[in-house]
Amino acid sequence: MRLVLATRSPDKAREIREILGGIARLELLTLDEFGLARDPEEAGVERGQSFLDNATAKALHFLRRTRSPVLADDSGLEVAALAGAPGVYSKRFSGRDDLDGQELDQANNRILLERLHDVPTAQRGAHYVCVAVLALAEDRCFAALGTCAGQILRRPRGTGGFGYDPLFFLPEAGRSFAELAPEEKNRRSHRARAFRALAPHLHHLLA
Repeated sequence: MRLVLATRSPDKAREIREILGGIARLELLTLDEFGLARDPEEAGVERGQSFLDNATAKALHFLRRTRSPVLADDSGLEVAALAGAPGVYSKRFSGRDDLDGQELDQANNRILLERLHDVPTAQRGAHYVCVAVLALAEDRCFAALGTCAGQILRRPRGTGGFGYDPLFFLPEAGRSFAELAPEEKNRRSHRARAFRALAPHLHHLLA
């Protein structure tokens, strides 16, 4: 069965494929692999007030455009000392709409460190949050939540992952997300927990 992944990020697509890799007969295609050109509305799809709003809007937007079942997610970082920010604005935290990919990640990380400059270690708690949505039809969507608790480091550590991974320290692992091997990250992460919670629905479709 072919499902469209509502992303153009190779890093995110690789993670999701590894997380769901144990499901036989499931083929996951990114928007680019599906051959879907960008449209003017695409950049404005994720403007909701919650991760669920954004993931659902994204899933339904690309369901309509591809006429195929879609897997979408919205993920972000919630920092206690910043009253839950950057939250749903995690990708746009730096305000740098002119950047993308690794350059945007670095800009977001710099802003986060600036905002937390005077915050002591004990108060640097944070959660990664992911809501994953499987859209089969306009009125047939399934959603799942995954979270992961950690702390924000004072400087980046590690070269793996993407987003805020170099700053997100996982106490039980003693390392940042960017220092974890991909297999370990994909056992522990918020995204892994959300997408694995959707796995029963995928198995049902393939039965």
